[in-house]
Amino acid sequence: MVKNSIIAAIILVLLISFVIIIPSQQTYLSFGLGSAVALFLLVHFVVSTSTKKKKISRVAFWMPVFSLSSFFILLPFVFGAALHFWGAFSVTTWVLLISLTMTMYYNFLNVPLAVYQRYQEIKQLDSPPHVPPMTVLIPAYNEEKVISRTIESILEASYPNKEIIVIDDGSKDRTYQIAMGYANRGVKVIHRPNGGKATALNHGILFSRGEIIVIVDADSQITKNTLVELVKPFRDPAVAAVAGNIKVLNRRNFLTNCQALEYIASINIYRRALDVFGSVTVVPGALGAYRREILQSGGSYDPDTLVEDFDVTIKALKTGQIVQASTSAISYTEAPLAVKDFMKQRLRWYRGNFQAMWKHRDAIFNSRYGFLQKLSFPHMVISMIFLPLAGLVNIVSSIQIIAGGDGMVLVPTFGFFCFLQLLLSIMAIQLDGEDMKLSLYSPLLILGYKQICDFVMMRSFFDVLTRKKLKWTSAQRIGASTTGQKL
Repeated sequence: MVKNSIIAAIILVLLISFVIIIPSQQTYLSFGLGSAVALFLLVHFVVSTSTKKKKISRVAFWMPVFSLSSFFILLPFVFGAALHFWGAFSVTTWVLLISLTMTMYYNFLNVPLAVYQRYQEIKQLDSPPHVPPMTVLIPAYNEEKVISRTIESILEASYPNKEIIVIDDGSKDRTYQIAMGYANRGVKVIHRPNGGKATALNHGILFSRGEIIVIVDADSQITKNTLVELVKPFRDPAVAAVAGNIKVLNRRNFLTNCQALEYIASINIYRRALDVFGSVTVVPGALGAYRREILQSGGSYDPDTLVEDFDVTIKALKTGQIVQASTSAISYTEAPLAVKDFMKQRLRWYRGNFQAMWKHRDAIFNSRYGFLQKLSFPHMVISMIFLPLAGLVNIVSSIQIIAGGDGMVLVPTFGFFCFLQLLLSIMAIQLDGEDMKLSLYSPLLILGYKQICDFVMMRSFFDVLTRKKLKWTSAQRIGASTTGQKL
């Protein structure tokens, strides 16, 4: 914990030093606004927790006027007016400054909260077990290469009161026959006509008996302690759902290692920060748990988006209850090995995310949704729309600078952000107890891998915006081995 705190402090000092490295009115404004909003939320957090309540999410979030939604809607106008006043307005400068503000805000908020969340997690490691009746649902469609190892990992998981149900959604391969081979070990297998993952899950819930419903994708493997760790937060009756910690199983090449680092250094840091507020936005299909009543009382899976897990999590948050994350409940999932399969997977994720955001757009300004409206939904809009767009603008402007013969001007800035990303990656890897070799891929989260993701995200946004007919796209299964991962 001491090492993580030191690294977090260095990251924040580096961000402050950026103002010294590039002194200008624009930089001062970006830094001031971004850090001020983050510090406002952190101060509110400290004041709230001083009331001796266990969870900030249980404390009234009294912000009568201010919300991130209103702030980030006003931000473009603030920068536009400031640049016009300074006589320096251009679309490129405008986008770059807003992007810098978002970077300052994200780091000043997420970094300290992620370290704090780990500190709280360590304090709870010795808490007594909580083992309510559980049903594990495994939806499967054409998963003959991977279904066996998934079932085996769940059977071997330490949990005294679990029911396992495999829902074969009209597979055309041997998925059903392989799953039936485990019937003599207590696994229930349901075969139904193909209707999609959401329909399959709803069908499985009808046959379940558990108080807690756990969802595990058919290409995922859980660890021995995963189920015990996953249900710990449910001691709090206000917790509606818990997100598991997803890690890449098949770390075989450049692409899968980048995905492994992205899960650890980007997705998990963000999830840790939101966990402090009890407002995690995605309980992943690879590993997630819900209270049964949440899924039965209007929160069941809907087939109208491509990401049923995101959609049902937002519905759970709308009930006013808490959605937490457990970094100790681990699921290893198969990541795409080829760029083509990676594109298919991300197209489905990002298109589905935009569909779900549009479906739940009322959460942007409706204050009765609490932290979903004040914090989580604005975060999603920023990270999925503005930041990818700003990233593409950054690339275009950099190309223009290089073409003009001033490419060396970019070197200090690029080096600064690469070093910052390296420190973020090291901190995230230490928080997760992961392989430090992954930090070698951190520059690709600045240049290379990041642009691929940004391009796919922007394409997905315009696909949904133009109401293009969207189909389920999935990566090819390879039946990956553990490649050294400890399950």
